[in-house]
Amino acid sequence: MPDRPEVTAVEIARLAGVGRAAVSNWRRRHPDFPQPVGGTDASPAFALAEVESWLRSQGKIAELPVLERAWRQLETLRDPAGHPAAPLVPAGAFLLLLHREPEAWPALAAEPDTRLATALPRALAQAAARALGTDGAARLGLPSLLGSTYLDLVRLLAELARPAAAPAGPAAGPTAGPAADVPAGPAAAFERLLTRHAEANTRQLSPTPPEAAGLLAAVAGPALTVHGATALDPAAGLGAVLLALPSAASRYGQDLDPVVAALALLRLALHTPAADPGPLPLDLRAGDSLRADAHPGLTVDAVLCQPPYNERDWGHDELQYDSRWPAGQLPPRGESELAWVLHCLAHTRPGGLAALLLPPTVASRRAGRRVRAELLRSGALRAVIALPAGAAPPYGVPLHLWVLRRPAPGDDFRQVLLLDAAPPQAAGEGGRDRVDWPELRATVTASWQAFDEAAATGGPVPADRPGTHRVMAAIDLLDDETDLSPARHVPPAAPAGDAPALAHLRGRLTELLAGLAGPDAALPEAGPARQPGRPPAVVTVGELVRSGALEVVSSGPGAPARPAGHGAEGVPLLTDQDLITGNPPAAVTGPGDPGAPDAPVLTRAGDVLVPALGGGVARVVLPGGPLDGVALGRQLHLLRPDPALIDPEFLAGQLRSTALTRRAASHASTTARLDIRRVELPRLPPERQRVLGAAFARVAAFDTALHRAAALGRTLAQGLTDGLADGTLELPPGE
Repeated sequence: MPDRPEVTAVEIARLAGVGRAAVSNWRRRHPDFPQPVGGTDASPAFALAEVESWLRSQGKIAELPVLERAWRQLETLRDPAGHPAAPLVPAGAFLLLLHREPEAWPALAAEPDTRLATALPRALAQAAARALGTDGAARLGLPSLLGSTYLDLVRLLAELARPAAAPAGPAAGPTAGPAADVPAGPAAAFERLLTRHAEANTRQLSPTPPEAAGLLAAVAGPALTVHGATALDPAAGLGAVLLALPSAASRYGQDLDPVVAALALLRLALHTPAADPGPLPLDLRAGDSLRADAHPGLTVDAVLCQPPYNERDWGHDELQYDSRWPAGQLPPRGESELAWVLHCLAHTRPGGLAALLLPPTVASRRAGRRVRAELLRSGALRAVIALPAGAAPPYGVPLHLWVLRRPAPGDDFRQVLLLDAAPPQAAGEGGRDRVDWPELRATVTASWQAFDEAAATGGPVPADRPGTHRVMAAIDLLDDETDLSPARHVPPAAPAGDAPALAHLRGRLTELLAGLAGPDAALPEAGPARQPGRPPAVVTVGELVRSGALEVVSSGPGAPARPAGHGAEGVPLLTDQDLITGNPPAAVTGPGDPGAPDAPVLTRAGDVLVPALGGGVARVVLPGGPLDGVALGRQLHLLRPDPALIDPEFLAGQLRSTALTRRAASHASTTARLDIRRVELPRLPPERQRVLGAAFARVAAFDTALHRAAALGRTLAQGLTDGLADGTLELPPGE
């Protein structure tokens, strides 16, 4: 391992808030740029201290953030042959000491390093034992001696954990979306470190986002808020689901990875109030939950989890006669998800609840038909809920939420709630940032709680709601396929419009098409150039920036986002897909402090917006329009011209030019990125720019109307098709 922190070109770009191409340019143009100290020719590594010094001397950063310094120190401690997250365990133990015994660190910090190297490990072990019990502390595997690099790290962590170092507003954790609220202090510091680890190890980690974890907790209901409530997550990962539960509940968990289990244990302890007496009701262990259950015989009030998917080697051969399989129904080798369902059900007390996030194929694969049928016959399966794509990883798949209750003696309830909470979406409209979590949570919990109350009290079950949910007798689902997919059973909603609504759509389409019918009036008249072949003088966007005629802001990953709607407050956040499709922003970001250094840049009238990936799209921000006053999301360029020198419509029209964007594009294996500062614009006087800008604006308006008419036409055609197909519409006599 390196003896000092190192950074790659990508990480340097992140520190300076620029693209990787800018770092490559610095290396070529500045002979004093630090030389590589490691890595490979394709991905060299540089000494962090040298890079920080150079960036500060060039005025590109004022000071390296504490988080970056702490993260680099952690990377220095990582053993290339060991677990990539191993250094986070003692780091988390130190933050736990700050959280529960804040008075201990000032006294330790005054000690010389020779004494601190042994005194601090003892303090960490003792604090962990008081918080987690002797067994819990032993599972952390804390070192008995800390070297100088670790001592430098803990000093940085102490600085990072101070409230002043915490980011203003929401802080996102590794399983957190942008809206997850994390308190300032040691817990927030640990969340930020876990976030960096998750970003650096996306292939190893697929954490459950906090919104999905919160949905599982909401389905479990108020039963977990009472004293003595118990919950289990047998596939705990970093503990996102258990973190969504009340800290007063006794929480159990298991994960295959011992280091991840230790991090989850620390995370839960850090989010438990420091005043709660220890040992805390937390028990997270390592091991294979299916092959080596760490909690044999344990039954709890609720088992909640998102298990691993598509596992072929889950223990099928070793577990053929396991007591967890009801009526001897061993899940098929290719149905590992059903094995997890039965494992969760076995850990649920009679009358308790189990809820799992599963792939949609589990509801319909023929191999699992017998197990699904047994779950229906026993009355254990109570609900199958289809969620929209983007609710949880894998984000491109619309997952299902299965809810089960272990039947208590005398429980003869045999009905199933089938809920389709995944509305149909147009191409490109799905994704993690587009899930309306407040609405989704309200829909799921209201339907489930009404159904579950009817099951408990013997009252009437909720009436069917076309397009949303249906309650079916279990026997009616038992056929040759036993397909439990909600989309197959929930009656369709009313068509996109009844006859009056479709007539209104037809009228709107007629108006749009009438406006497009005369392109000669809508489009500017243009003839051949009088002097073809004589290229005009050009100036690059970079030169205009240096002269002060133009300001350029590149958003990079953009501000953190959360879906808009239903009480979500904040500034509308525009993404690159919103800009490309012409849709208004579908997400928001917290307003934060407008004067803060990291406050998002807001658009204003006259700005020109361009996506960083691809080309051919550039839109002018109009006063009071949907793009006015929004924050920049991911992969966007904002160009703010001086209107006395550059006409915004002229600038946008030039940026939509095919040849211009092709010349300024840099290509990777699968994408083209617009190098905005290389874009060349013709040198024209402002009067001529305004004439061309007006023409560009007319062409853009025609293109927008054309796309709007196409979308409206598709909606009308689908509504007519659906209405005629299901009999809600009929043709006039004689047709």
